[in-house]
Amino acid sequence: MPSSEFADRLAAVADATEAALARLLDHTARPGETTRPARLIDAMRYSALGGGKRLRPFLLIEAARLVSGRDDLPDGWLRAGAAIECIHCYSLIHDDLPSMDNDDIRRGKPTLHRAFDEATAILAGDGLNTLAFDLLADPETDPDPAVRADLVLTLARAAGIGGMVGGQMLDLAAEGRFAAGRATPLSEAAIRQLQGMKTGALLRAACAMGAALARADADARAALDCYARHIGLAFQVADDLLDHEGDAATVGKAVGKDQALGKGTLVSLHGADWARATLDQLTAAAAADLAPFGDAAATLVAAARFIAARKN
Repeated sequence: MPSSEFADRLAAVADATEAALARLLDHTARPGETTRPARLIDAMRYSALGGGKRLRPFLLIEAARLVSGRDDLPDGWLRAGAAIECIHCYSLIHDDLPSMDNDDIRRGKPTLHRAFDEATAILAGDGLNTLAFDLLADPETDPDPAVRADLVLTLARAAGIGGMVGGQMLDLAAEGRFAAGRATPLSEAAIRQLQGMKTGALLRAACAMGAALARADADARAALDCYARHIGLAFQVADDLLDHEGDAATVGKAVGKDQALGKGTLVSLHGADWARATLDQLTAAAAADLAPFGDAAATLVAAARFIAARKN
């Protein structure tokens, strides 16, 4: 797929996701809600709108398109994409807090706790987290209760104890937060496990949720999961490479933090040249995973290349 065509498809999903989030995060209370405090909604909108590539919604929607053969954008798919983006945005808000990574810049602007305050940031993250499951449980997302339950379970498992949240705990432990400030050297297996939980789990969930919405069979689900595992690792290797040699202005957040904290990464273990070679290998593996789909998988193959080559 030509890079310009891929960029257009990515931008179209990003724009549609932005519009969906803007509608969902308005100030009008929904049935069952008492009111939506203005400061809370403003903070949630600050973090969820106007930034990011919307990669996770894109993967969800393209996985659904691949399996279903459809090229339109059903509202239910967009709602599911908005849900996973809510989880991603909440995780960034909490990761940036002083008690976590203590970052000042995110997506090229002040982090939420700097722009508002720490308590509001915590509650905004909580609000986005719960909104995600509100969206997935709503019949507007899919009329089939079994599909909705599948979506909820997939995202909860990916975002929770054995996924993203658990990965963040392992990351803090590796920094020495709970051992008198001494960073703990990690083996390659431990690094891969941590990164697979903290970063890879949501990327796998995106593909799995798209497959669920499209009623994929077991073979299609397995192929997409293998693909998602490879791009998840590629995403993290690329992220570690950006932290190692990227520019903060381009990346949109602080760089060099892993080395300063003494954190083990695959790049620190093996070097930048190894990382670039590995990204090529992972891109090829992701393409091979989707070979059974033929030319219909061109967009997701291009997405793997995009993830490996990203600069922010």
